[in-house]
Amino acid sequence: MKVLVIGATGHIGTYLVPRLLAAGHEVVTMSRGQRKPYSFHPAWEKVEKIEIDRREEDKKGTFGKAVREVGAQVVIDLILFQSSDLPRIMDALQGRIRQYIFCGTMWVYGPIEFAPTVETDPRLAEDDYGRQKALIESELISASLAGKFPATVLHPGHISGPGWMPIGPAGNLNPQVFEKLGRGQEVCLPDLGLATLHHVHADDVAQAFELALSNPRAAIGESFNVVSPRAVTLKAFSKAVAGWFAREARLAYLPWEKWKGTVSAEDAEITWDHIHNSPCGSIGKAQRLLGYNPRYSSLEAVREALDWLIRHGKVSLPLLS
Repeated sequence: MKVLVIGATGHIGTYLVPRLLAAGHEVVTMSRGQRKPYSFHPAWEKVEKIEIDRREEDKKGTFGKAVREVGAQVVIDLILFQSSDLPRIMDALQGRIRQYIFCGTMWVYGPIEFAPTVETDPRLAEDDYGRQKALIESELISASLAGKFPATVLHPGHISGPGWMPIGPAGNLNPQVFEKLGRGQEVCLPDLGLATLHHVHADDVAQAFELALSNPRAAIGESFNVVSPRAVTLKAFSKAVAGWFAREARLAYLPWEKWKGTVSAEDAEITWDHIHNSPCGSIGKAQRLLGYNPRYSSLEAVREALDWLIRHGKVSLPLLS
């Protein structure tokens, strides 16, 4: 089957493209061509690569035509962020594809109300990123259920893996939090450290996309949470990281209004997004309908990412055993 992957050289595509090739699919990738996948795999040599700037093509109204001309039976879209861009894609592919698989986000649910979050829960995103993804999801699922457009939506959590910084124990991307915990130094967490994070390894997300493609009858017209089996609190996360270095976590706590003044404005903004939403998703539906079986727990996904960062000099800590 001919499969087009839009935004193929990012976190998910790094693992998804080799999976699709191993399964016998003909793969075409679309990206700006400005970076390579996060890890090398010889399968990438067998891929037809199209370099295209989606933003510029969308401005000209020509991106949908470029996608249609590939002639793919399945289109996997990893980089659609604006609902205003969706109609052109749908018009271009109407009646021409078997399935369109869209990458959503756990952010569509907004601040958690019941844990774990399931796919029938309301979309209450408070930020523009989550709201736009929710609007796209709504349009796709409505069209799919009406028999007009065969779409599937997947909602990843905090995508982690070797090659980039994962969301850390303070809910942001500051590597010093890992370093302090690994050295036995005190780390201060917001509130009581009980907000949750829900990581997922990029290869497990890729697994879910492959399963959605392989099971169209179960997947079309449906949304699925794609996370690790369980979320983790900031407090438990911190203790685990310290334990990887044979340390005991030295933790302090401050109310949010005081805590945000102890870090940079950028770190505070990222942390607030994560503790405010406090994601914790159920994968029961993906397990039941797709056979989704994540290989990594939240902590295992982060540990692999941290190991890579240490080995490449991005985080100053001893090598993990």
